[in-house]
Amino acid sequence: MAEEQLADDAPDLPATAPAVPAPRPSARRLDAVDREIIRILRADGRTSVRSVAEQVHVSRANAYARINRLIDDGVIRGFAARIDQERAGQGTSAYITLKIVQNTWRTARRQLEQLPGAAHIALVGGDFDVLLLVHTEDNRALRDLVLTRIQAIPEVLSTRTLLVFEETDVQNDLLS
Repeated sequence: MAEEQLADDAPDLPATAPAVPAPRPSARRLDAVDREIIRILRADGRTSVRSVAEQVHVSRANAYARINRLIDDGVIRGFAARIDQERAGQGTSAYITLKIVQNTWRTARRQLEQLPGAAHIALVGGDFDVLLLVHTEDNRALRDLVLTRIQAIPEVLSTRTLLVFEETDVQNDLLS
């Protein structure tokens, strides 16, 4: 009876609460062992926990706990293969700058994320609003992507395409 009464006294809530992003917890300071673990996993995300533990001179349990904490804290966002785009059939790469309608970043981002070949999207300050990295099969596919897909997005006011001639992945350890 008391439970029923509590339920009846509860305020009416909407079926779905508005999507409010949870505040990000403040970043924990990384110590030298954490930074070394990150360096090792950046070089090879398939490295075993045992190997990581040996290289940073901690127990396997400690290495496992630290890796899980780094994942839980959002420091490590995932593990992925680094792809040679050209060998994967995506021989043309370009950075595309976009000017978008003010206050439409979230809507524009959702549409840009759906584009084939979209690799990186950034909201930036300066002469344009968005920087988009794309990989396509060839120049014809790039042209089609820009002229028929991106410029058809209502929030996009203008684009500029910067063709990439050569790419190099830099693995600088910014955590040192």
